[in-house]
Amino acid sequence: MAFEYIQKALVERKQVSLYRTRIAFDKVGPRTLTYQGHEYLNFASNDYLALSQAPINSIESQHGSTSSSLVTGYQHAHLALEQYLTETLKYDACLLFNSGFSANASVLKSLMNAPESEIFQDKLNHASLIDGGLAASATNTRFNHNDLKHLKRRLEKSKAKHKLIVSEGVFSMDGDNAPIEDLATIASEHNAWLMIDDAHAFGVIGENGLGSATKIKPEILIITFGKACASSGAAVLCSQEVANYLVQFNRDYTYSTAMSPWLASATYVRLQQVYNATIERQKLQHNILYFRDLAADHKLALMPSNSAIQPLVLGDSEACLKLSGYLKEKGIWLTAIRPPTVPHNTARLRITLTAAHQQDDIDQLISHLVTGLKTL
Repeated sequence: MAFEYIQKALVERKQVSLYRTRIAFDKVGPRTLTYQGHEYLNFASNDYLALSQAPINSIESQHGSTSSSLVTGYQHAHLALEQYLTETLKYDACLLFNSGFSANASVLKSLMNAPESEIFQDKLNHASLIDGGLAASATNTRFNHNDLKHLKRRLEKSKAKHKLIVSEGVFSMDGDNAPIEDLATIASEHNAWLMIDDAHAFGVIGENGLGSATKIKPEILIITFGKACASSGAAVLCSQEVANYLVQFNRDYTYSTAMSPWLASATYVRLQQVYNATIERQKLQHNILYFRDLAADHKLALMPSNSAIQPLVLGDSEACLKLSGYLKEKGIWLTAIRPPTVPHNTARLRITLTAAHQQDDIDQLISHLVTGLKTL
């Protein structure tokens, strides 16, 4: 029978505790969420600065762009957002995308198609970066996570003329930082370019929350608006020449309806809120330190992360689901992250902290984690 593999694949996913389902929440905030009328403490949000609750003044832009950016979709709201980003981040050009996935994947698959091209990716890079690399005609080479010596060996063996090193600023599942300045140095030594996906760093770290790349400027910087910015979409920062090239050859940009002008205007407001969110960043940092100190007191084996992402690796997917379920019974929402999102045997609870969490919230989380782990 045709397409019988679909049912088989679904059954296999369920058998190994990797089956995924969607949940429609009643309401989601940076501290709590409501599901089927019940309120939970929310430790699964990327709203790191709790700006989703900050008001946005009346916006007059129309809601729909109605066409692609190369037809009639590109409007003054988009131009204003791009100009704000280029001026603030000190780049020559900026292109807006409807999602971080689209930005990451499409830049790689459109840019890295020349003969003698090679992409060097950290092994823990986001799926969008991996997919984009695989869709490009360039050779794809992976280096061990944050392993600069391994990267150097890979580069030294390369005969490619066009070399691009790709990394995340803060890694989405491990929560650790990439050595951006060292990567930039290595790129310069090997006549390579550097591309950084700063989705989980922008807004949170660096002066005024401008992210990982404030001391150096990678040739290509991707920022997304759906995390600390509490909006949606993404931007590619680059040289004017690269932007011109992408406008010609990036199929996602050319053939997608442009970002809503209303959303572009709202994101402009959010970005200004991010820039001025000093108190929220301080509160978030306090929560991170408090959580890690309390976890250490209870001997919880967290991964080495100083970011808002605090993974607790259990290894076994079924155990993660059981612990996640136990926490829900105690009024805490925490998602089990399982392969293939993370490597085999590294299933985990991905704890995310925000500026909205209170000390008592963290106390409850740690207490229930300690008790829940004993039930496994």
